[in-house]
Amino acid sequence: MAERRTRKRRRAKREEDTVFGRVERIVDRGDWALDFYHHLLTVSPWTLFLILVATYIGFNLVFGVLYVLQPGGIANAGRGSFPDAFFFSVQTMATIGYGDMHPATVYANLLVTVEVLLGMTGLALATGLVFARFSRPTARVMFSQVAVVTNHDGVASLMFRAANRRRNEILEAQATVMLLRDEINAEGVEMRRFHEMAVARPHTPMFALTWTVIHPIDQSSPLFGASHENLLRTHTQIIVSILGLDETFSQTIHARHTYEADEIRWNHRFADILTRAPDGHRQIDYRRFHDTVEAEEPAATGRHRAR
Repeated sequence: MAERRTRKRRRAKREEDTVFGRVERIVDRGDWALDFYHHLLTVSPWTLFLILVATYIGFNLVFGVLYVLQPGGIANAGRGSFPDAFFFSVQTMATIGYGDMHPATVYANLLVTVEVLLGMTGLALATGLVFARFSRPTARVMFSQVAVVTNHDGVASLMFRAANRRRNEILEAQATVMLLRDEINAEGVEMRRFHEMAVARPHTPMFALTWTVIHPIDQSSPLFGASHENLLRTHTQIIVSILGLDETFSQTIHARHTYEADEIRWNHRFADILTRAPDGHRQIDYRRFHDTVEAEEPAATGRHRAR
């Protein structure tokens, strides 16, 4: 019996998008139930709203049925009227108490006592959940749709752009870049491995407008000797994360973006977005934030290494 229950519980499956692509997870249903609060924090706002509405209506339907079980338990309510019992439950849970209907028996008073207790508990939980969802600071960082490989200061470099879409500043911002690709280890086993990519300027004291992150492709770089075809063959991904302190909330925020191999443009550079207006002050044209132009000189990433 125990083995049968274990096999049944292991049938719970869930698909989700990760940095490894579309992954199907086979999990224990008990684990999902224990982490239900976390799931409520991560679902979409509309899904959370529908869950709260369904819980609210279901709660009152159950107590409406319980009130109807004893005819005459609610004064001034229609005898056996479920609508009256349902709306009495709504008034009780919200502690409105219009006065037209009130409990008239011990049974009804006991139900009111239980419902008020559960209603206050549910309201506290819902309030905390909604507050946690909407008060949590989030980063509105925009990443360029593509990354480029071009020469920078005479060295072939991988570059991408980031911009702070809010009008405040992200203090002490730090950029971390990792490369993820398929490799064959010494035992001939195919593995998915991470490689850290050094950044020319890994942090900035103030991230207010734009930030071009540059990774020099030297001999210590995991991209040394790589080519576009090589990245496609090894299913290479560039994973970028930016961490900093939100000036407004004084709390840590983060943003993450992934560049696939086909989103890296070789021998291209980003179009200029910083210009001067006729009156002399600087302008940033975000309409060209994702635009690239072909580089005049091809970037050499070193000799090709055997894979």
